[in-house]
Amino acid sequence: MSATDQAVSAAVAAAEDWAAAPPEARARALKAAADALEAARAELVPLADSESHLGPARLNGELTRTTFQLGLFAEQVLAGGFYDARIDRPDPEWPTGPRPDLRRYRTALGPVLVFAASNFPFAFSVAGGDTASALAAGCPVVVKAHPGHPALSRRTAEIVTAALRDAGAPEGTFALIEGEQEGVEALRHPGIKAAAFTGSERGGLALAKIAADRPEPIPFYGELGSTNPVVVTSGAAKARGEEIAKGYVGSVTQGAGQFCTNPGILFVPAGDGIVDRISALLGEVAASPMLNDRIESGFLDAARTLGERPGVQRLIWPEDGSAAPRLLTMDLAAFAADSQAAARECFGPLGLVVTYERLRDVAEVLAKLPGQLTTSLHGEADETGELTGLAGVLAERSGRVLWNQWPTGVSVTHAMQHGGPYPATTTPATTSVGTAAIERFLRPVSYQNWPQDLLPQPLRDGNPWNVPQQIT
Repeated sequence: MSATDQAVSAAVAAAEDWAAAPPEARARALKAAADALEAARAELVPLADSESHLGPARLNGELTRTTFQLGLFAEQVLAGGFYDARIDRPDPEWPTGPRPDLRRYRTALGPVLVFAASNFPFAFSVAGGDTASALAAGCPVVVKAHPGHPALSRRTAEIVTAALRDAGAPEGTFALIEGEQEGVEALRHPGIKAAAFTGSERGGLALAKIAADRPEPIPFYGELGSTNPVVVTSGAAKARGEEIAKGYVGSVTQGAGQFCTNPGILFVPAGDGIVDRISALLGEVAASPMLNDRIESGFLDAARTLGERPGVQRLIWPEDGSAAPRLLTMDLAAFAADSQAAARECFGPLGLVVTYERLRDVAEVLAKLPGQLTTSLHGEADETGELTGLAGVLAERSGRVLWNQWPTGVSVTHAMQHGGPYPATTTPATTSVGTAAIERFLRPVSYQNWPQDLLPQPLRDGNPWNVPQQIT
């Protein structure tokens, strides 16, 4: 039996007990994992920095986010709202005919395969949001480690495994596997009931096809990246041009541009000087180390390809071949004529500024773009009456729309939506960040006229788990 088969088989064996564990037990295990990671901070951050080059400040913040979201999901488990428990009492006078005793709730899907991401070695990796939300839903987790930070992945997995075990979680509730072929093997394993992925469009779509082509297809929740268009109105450019230029440069170069929410395309009015401001500021930003050689090589290739497209002008273009920031520009007509190529994600510190004459033309172009994780609009209060149509287009093409803010920075909270129309995500109705992420790993079941002692705890009279119940 391979290591992958052992991990998935152990997860299958643990699934029933973990799903049936009382809320207090699951919450205690999640909190124990958070506390154990926090206790190992002095060890984990330097290890992450040695493999990712992201720096202690960024990594400390990311580890805090990771432990916070584990704790936040522990709170959700105790609250129990995600069960969506609904109880219909028998009603012989129901308008459509006599109604039986019906009780519906959402239960864990079963073992979940999580593909760790490269650019967030804590928050979207071994103990990241996919893992936290799946464990909270009652699903055992098998994580496929990212090759960009193998030592950190192994150490994080050791800490989480020990914490869960000591907190009373069943053996097999959590495991780590490594290797591309091992990940594919796990995805095809009949014991896996769902998979979550954060990474490239090409890799994600290949895995999504495997998940769909299985004898029993499973949900595949892929977050595949985005160019996150930003539109600046003429009023905003005139009132806050310098501020917007600084904000854009800071956002597009944050973390060496290695964010799925990086604002890759900026639409600005022609002739207002904002392009010159951005160019001057970006030219002062030095190169930062990228996550690894493969990602740097991919960035340089993608930037070169984009820089050679028709109508593109190179404003900032390092001649030394380094991964320093780059800035390109083109007018709206050229962009519209080549939008399939021009709107492709370039994972790294590159900005494409598109100049326009009429704002309504921007809305028409945006409406034809692929789905995005985010879209942003920088405008003035006295312009809102003219922006209704554009606002509708932005919301139709993305999962999160921002007003006078930049998309880099995804808050872990209840109302966050981190997902968008295809191909930004493979399942647009879901999110991979925030408490709603738990919904991906649940399925509804109705019980009709069942005896009390055979019902799941959230559906029983007396409500032994004290979860919200809608009773009619």
